[in-house]
Amino acid sequence: MPETPPVPAQHYTDDYFDKWNYADRPLGRYSMYWFARRYFAALIRRYAPPGGPERVLLEMGCGLGDLLMLLQDDFSCIGVDLIPRSIESTQRLAPKARARVGDATDFTPYADGALSVVVALHLLEHLPQPQATIGDIYRALKPGGLFFFATPHPEYSLRRFKDRATDAIGKDQTHINCHPPATWRGWCEGAGLVVLKQFGDGLWDVPYVPLVPARVQFALFGLPALAQVLTRTTFTPPALGVNQINVVRKAGKNV
Repeated sequence: MPETPPVPAQHYTDDYFDKWNYADRPLGRYSMYWFARRYFAALIRRYAPPGGPERVLLEMGCGLGDLLMLLQDDFSCIGVDLIPRSIESTQRLAPKARARVGDATDFTPYADGALSVVVALHLLEHLPQPQATIGDIYRALKPGGLFFFATPHPEYSLRRFKDRATDAIGKDQTHINCHPPATWRGWCEGAGLVVLKQFGDGLWDVPYVPLVPARVQFALFGLPALAQVLTRTTFTPPALGVNQINVVRKAGKNV
């Protein structure tokens, strides 16, 4: 069996959000991050099992709390993150959510079938044993429950033109488990989950080719992804995304 990579715990401090991808991409209004969180919230509402605000949604690694801010009126939201700054921001932005500092992979607080939705946006690639965590998610989800996650696609189509050590995937030293879509599908299905959709988020990590300005490349390569976000659709093939988005369900009817 492959050796389990060590957890890069030294990086999970309050300055994490000033590093790597957070450092060179804006998080404010109308940024790519801003649009993505609204897009993800719309998809989660669409694919979540039916019901009202009593449905329990857990966001593993809730980050700055922007997603829970958008979903706090639709679900009974829980946010868990290792970084105190994350929880402080989440409590400010999403006061209806229950946010706490802790290990998001610890599912012992949740009884079998306690959760309607589990969200992991750019979390699984940080884990030393993501396959085991997927098994825990299966147990905690109720029948018909949704597992929604985004994670880097290490073999996306244009990565051959990038320096793997310094591109958006490789430069983040906390990315210890990046895998292609087939691996995640296999792990989810092996745990008993059903993969409904796997799609890409666009070729936004420009530049890919020399001489052409990065802004021109972003407009060209990013246009399909923008159309996908604005139309709330899921048509981009995984190979055409720096990240892959996975919509996964626990089989059975919600009760």
